[in-house]
Amino acid sequence: MPQHRATQPATALRQRLAELRGPAVAPHPLDARALAALAANPGCRRRALLDGAGVDKAVLATALGSPAAFGQSQFGQSQFAFMRGNAFEAKVKADGGTELMRLLHERLGGGSETPREVRVPDLTAAGPEGRAARTALALREATGAGGWALLDHPMLALEVAGSPAYLEPDAVVVHPDGRWTVVEIKSFPMIDSSADAAKVGAAARQAAVYVLALERIAAVTDGAEVGHRVLLVCPKDFSNLPTASVVDVRKQRAVTRRQLTRLTRIEDIAAALPEGTTFDPQCSPQELTAAVESVTAAYAPECLAACELAFHCRTTARAAGAVEALGRSVRGELGGLTTVSAVLAAAAGKEGDPADPTVAALRRAAALRAEALEPAACSVAPARATGPLPHQRATGPMAPEGGAVCR
Repeated sequence: MPQHRATQPATALRQRLAELRGPAVAPHPLDARALAALAANPGCRRRALLDGAGVDKAVLATALGSPAAFGQSQFGQSQFAFMRGNAFEAKVKADGGTELMRLLHERLGGGSETPREVRVPDLTAAGPEGRAARTALALREATGAGGWALLDHPMLALEVAGSPAYLEPDAVVVHPDGRWTVVEIKSFPMIDSSADAAKVGAAARQAAVYVLALERIAAVTDGAEVGHRVLLVCPKDFSNLPTASVVDVRKQRAVTRRQLTRLTRIEDIAAALPEGTTFDPQCSPQELTAAVESVTAAYAPECLAACELAFHCRTTARAAGAVEALGRSVRGELGGLTTVSAVLAAAAGKEGDPADPTVAALRRAAALRAEALEPAACSVAPARATGPLPHQRATGPMAPEGGAVCR
């Protein structure tokens, strides 16, 4: 009976989320890139609900009239880059992952012998739940066997805001000592053993999500330990040859864990929606706009690089005059002033408490700006006709008579 009662809320939540995305719409998978972006903005209920319900935000943004950048197969990644990445990943994993294991032993071998025999378990199963269960079983079996194992595209489960999210890392390697290492394969180059810092940071945040998901399985597996150092594999210089570096993700893991715990549970957000709310792309733009605006968002300019709905949210924020459109740092400095019109009124002395430090600083800044832009009244005496041109500089007897006098 207790188990039956526990499954009832889960079933009701799944039905509610299916109603939100549309009865004929398949759920859009939540990958680690999107989950890392969600963790970076835990105050955005809109994204938490849409991602938890499996709503395809790119399709929704197009239906709203604010599509993401043209020509992108996945947000932030062009079709060419996507195909190039797949080709590079296939090259790294060719021949049973021989090159991948060589790179891993080179960077994380710890003095052990080069792996000669590597098990590559079959992770085929029906549906994401079945694949996640098969992955957990393969990890336990490989750890118990005490040898090397390479799990190609395993499926991991992680609870996000009370709803399960299924994640698929590029690879996970099981060491003979029971350590598990996440492998991230990226198509951006590593030139002179160094890659773009922003791209490496994004890869580290993504890998940290995989580490969190693996820790749930390791907690119930004897002798297992998830390594906090992940292997990042990239093309070497300007070639297609793979090279690798080790990235410590302890900081990203701690931040992601803390941010995920701050997310409001999806059922709480869904319960506050008006009856009949749906994000079905078959609805009219007016209905979709009303549905989207019924969920509060936390827009910031950083969203433009991480969320398909960012252009719609930016338009809404600008129309409302919200200071969030200027950036999180500006929003933090302005305190209780939440609109641009309120900021301008406070700076002009029309509104606001003069004792408020923010208002006082705005008025001081406005006074300094007015003083700097105040035009100077200048009178210019005519120069002698025989003198040089105005743009020429002369000295001695040929110097022009007269000059500018400002007061």
